Amino acid sequence: MTASEKAKAKAEQAAGAAMEATGRAVGNERLTAKGRAAKAMGAARETKESAKDGMGGH
Repeated sequence: MTASEKAKAKAEQAAGAAMEATGRAVGNERLTAKGRAAKAMGAARETKESAKDGMGGH
C-alpha cells in the first residue's frame, strides 16, 4: 500500500467517524448513515490496497 493511498483511506475513515458522531449528536440519522458509509469506503480502500501489497503490488 502506498503511503498516499493509506493516508487517503485513513482520512476517509476519520472523516466518516466525524460525520457519524456529528449526526448522532444532532439527531440526524441521514448524516450518521453517511458517516458510516464513508468509514466503510475507507476501510474497503485500505483492504483493497493491503490485498495489492500481498500480491506484490500488482
